Amino acid sequence: MEQLRGIVTRLRAPEGCPWDREQTPASLSPSLLEEAYEVADAIERGHPGDLEEELGDLLINILMQAEIASERQSFSLDSIAAKAAEKLVRRHPHVFSDSLAGTSEAVLTQWEEIKRAERKSKGIDPDGKESLLAGVARAFPALVRAQKIQKKAAKAGFDWERPEDVLEKIREEVAEVEVELNAKNDDDRLAEEVGDLLFAVVNLSRSLSLDAESGLHAATEKFCRRFETMEQLHLESSPVAEFSKLSLVGMNELWERAKSLENKS
Repeated sequence: MEQLRGIVTRLRAPEGCPWDREQTPASLSPSLLEEAYEVADAIERGHPGDLEEELGDLLINILMQAEIASERQSFSLDSIAAKAAEKLVRRHPHVFSDSLAGTSEAVLTQWEEIKRAERKSKGIDPDGKESLLAGVARAFPALVRAQKIQKKAAKAGFDWERPEDVLEKIREEVAEVEVELNAKNDDDRLAEEVGDLLFAVVNLSRSLSLDAESGLHAATEKFCRRFETMEQLHLESSPVAEFSKLSLVGMNELWERAKSLENKS
């Protein structure tokens, strides 16, 4: 770790790398998100070697952020670690103190209560009037943010009683999309209704204790596998003809064959 810190410091030094010296917290932000997604991808693929490498890339980005802050005398890697350690101890009183939390649900409830107390102590919500939905970053992917917002609302008691009730809401939203689609006069309104439909589907995933982001990711991967099988089947039957020149009927036939092959495997 000290070797890596030293390398980052040298890269940022006057005699270091011009590109690294030009970076700012804002310019590094996109790559920070990109590296985090690549870490998640390596975890999903179950490849320890790739995960080790991707975690290293993410760590480099964190060290760069810390080095820039240290140069500006705002904070340092050591202060980051110290605050993180303090937070972990503070938010786990059932481990480091005499609080009791015997289940994961109790731990999460306690965690939220401690977070609210922390925000008050920072003057963020001194009167305790901040929305119960506060604290969910707007920069989260849309599905993630929707599910987190819905969980907070549910903890406040605003939730569906049964998943079947959410299904009924989804049917209602589909009908409203159909109305706007047939009207053909207001793209903004149609976009709003499609958004409501997506939000309702996320609610269904949450009510079934499923992760909406993971579910959509898995569905996208399944689509990619089947589409690639379609392309391969077409190549085997018509090596010269372009796949994109097929009719929709022909593509649908290949799709059904691809599904059948996947089910057999």
